Amino acid sequence: MSAGNQLTAGSELLDGRVLESIRRWAHELGFQQAAVAEIQLDEDEAHVNEWLAKGFHGTMSYMKRHGKKRVRPDMLVPGTISVISLRMDYMTQTADQASAALRNSRHGYVSRYALGRDYHKTLRSRLKRLARRIEELIGPFGYRVFTDSAPVLERALARNAGLGWVGKHTNLIARHDGSLFFLGEIFTDLPLKPDPTFEDDHCGTCSRCIDVCPTKAIIAPYKLDARRCISYLTIEYRGSIPEVFRPMIGNRIFGCDDCQLVCPWNRYAKISAVADFNPRHGLDAPELVTLFAMNESEFDEFTRGSAIRRISHEQWLRNLAIALGNAPSSPDVIAALQARQKHRSELVREHVDWALARHNGKLQ
Repeated sequence: MSAGNQLTAGSELLDGRVLESIRRWAHELGFQQAAVAEIQLDEDEAHVNEWLAKGFHGTMSYMKRHGKKRVRPDMLVPGTISVISLRMDYMTQTADQASAALRNSRHGYVSRYALGRDYHKTLRSRLKRLARRIEELIGPFGYRVFTDSAPVLERALARNAGLGWVGKHTNLIARHDGSLFFLGEIFTDLPLKPDPTFEDDHCGTCSRCIDVCPTKAIIAPYKLDARRCISYLTIEYRGSIPEVFRPMIGNRIFGCDDCQLVCPWNRYAKISAVADFNPRHGLDAPELVTLFAMNESEFDEFTRGSAIRRISHEQWLRNLAIALGNAPSSPDVIAALQARQKHRSELVREHVDWALARHNGKLQ
């Protein structure tokens, strides 16, 4: 990418008035913060390489496929010299309300970030609008926008921009806003001055996120074995979920929020004003039996415009079978499972049989 002629002599302008305008427009577009990150990620590169070498990425082969592009923004987008990092709150209910939903074992629990419209669509459109406003001010420049949509170390860049610190659960935490937010980036060739403020690590001796993890996926502070993580197992992983983890999954049918719900810093988390993130189709408290009865076309319609589209109908039924196996025994739960015993998918049948065996054990 290449910058417009107006940029070569205007670095002082870019450090002042342009940055002030970027932050103001970002707030107008619903972002809580916008800051400029350094693109040097040498320490993070070493951490990623170690993580991959230990196989903690599981079947997420794309983590290796992109090589150094993930840790070198100027390789991913040639010409990049600055990254504008932004965050947007997504919480639409309190942590207590989310925890209550998690305890209702007849309902499915969907990670709170996926209750509304697919965040990729919401953030990407607003990032592009922000970039166009910058263009209107300074003229054409080179940029690309990202939001969890490419090999980008979002949390490391946001940390570099001073938006927070990476907590022991490996999520970014903002001191005054918690961790329940999305991140987005604008990779650019603009000579923007990096924000100098790095947030200190304020996790201290707290280990609540480590202690609460149902599958003990946080194997040590700041170290996550994705192969044990419920978010990985219910979303990224497409195969048979190991039986040892199935009882621990409980009623979580898409993702997991446990480590964030117990984090003391999320007492500062704000309710989002972005209507896109409001729950759709009753996903904040859906009946497991009702969801399990959906055929593939109904599932496609139900998840239209939702982040849940990341998984297939087969994975959806697999996850629901596990949740139904963990639900209290009742005639409607047993009937729902029996109705799927002859499903064309071997994966679904296996998890249904497991669930029914669980109920037979409970009834004896």
